[in-house]
Amino acid sequence: MEVCVNLKEQAAQRALAYVRDDMILGLGTGSTAALFVDLLGQKMQAGEFHHLVGVPTSESTAQRARGWGIPLASLDEQPHLDLAVDGADEVDPDLNLIKGLGRALLREKIVEIHAERLIIVVDESKLVPRLGRGPLPVEIVPFAAQAQVRWLSTLGCRAELWREDDGEPIVTDNGNYLARCWFAGGIPDPGALAWALAGRPGIVEHGLFLDMADTVIVAGAGGIRLLERAPSRR
Repeated sequence: MEVCVNLKEQAAQRALAYVRDDMILGLGTGSTAALFVDLLGQKMQAGEFHHLVGVPTSESTAQRARGWGIPLASLDEQPHLDLAVDGADEVDPDLNLIKGLGRALLREKIVEIHAERLIIVVDESKLVPRLGRGPLPVEIVPFAAQAQVRWLSTLGCRAELWREDDGEPIVTDNGNYLARCWFAGGIPDPGALAWALAGRPGIVEHGLFLDMADTVIVAGAGGIRLLERAPSRR
């Protein structure tokens, strides 16, 4: 675990090279994004940044950023982001992602589609040949939640309502529930799955972030690698 945290910190540290003091910066959610916020905050407290403004993707990220004195704005106040930095749960060879195990996939996607550039920071364990090695999170409305879970199970996966340790459904910052979907052998067609989920009433958002990442910073035993999306793909 300590080695994994160290690699995540290396990736987060490398992402700082893309940050300028005049940026409006989307701040992701999750363990690696939290390390990035900490490093950013340390630079602000050291006087290296003075004018940077962050747009957080969750209440937890906002609280963490405020603790470092990072100025924050909403997407309504700052609709154009120069850059967004976030982690990912899975990254495939085409730089498509599964995100959302940090429970903030809807706000992450809303914020990050407004970014001129999306940088993803991961350790090498998050690289997969095919999306779906782990669960795909899906945000659903509380009304008829089990009906949505039953429908999700018709898509070639095993779906369940994601619950807290005490058995209560996990509730997102948006007041919705989360389901998790496991696909044996991975997701055969992420694009088709994303289309099906987007068209279902009651499904608010899903954790497939397709054709969104511009750069993926990968930290591994051999050092840092930069994976770049071809310009025509964005």
